[in-house]
Amino acid sequence: MAVLRGIPIGRSCGLAAVLWTAAGLAAGAAPLAAQTLTQDEALALAFPDAERIERRTAYLTAAQLARARALAGEGVSVESEIITHYVALRSGRPIGVAYFDAHRVRTMPEVLMVVVGTDHRIRRIEVLRFQEPPDYRPPQKWLERFQGRVLDGDLSLKGTVPNLTGATLTSGAVTGATRRLLALHSVIAPFEASK
Repeated sequence: MAVLRGIPIGRSCGLAAVLWTAAGLAAGAAPLAAQTLTQDEALALAFPDAERIERRTAYLTAAQLARARALAGEGVSVESEIITHYVALRSGRPIGVAYFDAHRVRTMPEVLMVVVGTDHRIRRIEVLRFQEPPDYRPPQKWLERFQGRVLDGDLSLKGTVPNLTGATLTSGAVTGATRRLLALHSVIAPFEASK
């Protein structure tokens, strides 16, 4: 089996893979154009200078789950108690963490990778799968507006995140996913485990 930076290629992608597969089975076969990147390709793009990428799993307590829900804010769903994440390491130290989030936009699924730096700011967002019509797909320039963001009141469509004209549901789905993942990031503190 081939290995990509410490991750065997072909290994299960955790919760995102389960949701991704279930969504694909429920919706029927997805067109090839709907899948833009594999998880391994996305991790390689996110961490080109990593020596190793560790797949880790955090198991949230009821208190941690409640805290993540409070941090994510009203209208943002935080349901899973099991959080799979990927910590990139160089010289034994973390350089970032990637989270994968599978969610529904309107009626079809989207899978995002959100990369968070050691400063707890968003470094990158990649769309791995988008099954809504292509016109509703978030443009790369719009996704780049999330770079450097932290979890605060401005990270919302009512704050400084611009709504995509004609793709309001996509705007909400991406913004909600970033809020959810940053809230979970705050609760599980993945860089603390690396010290």
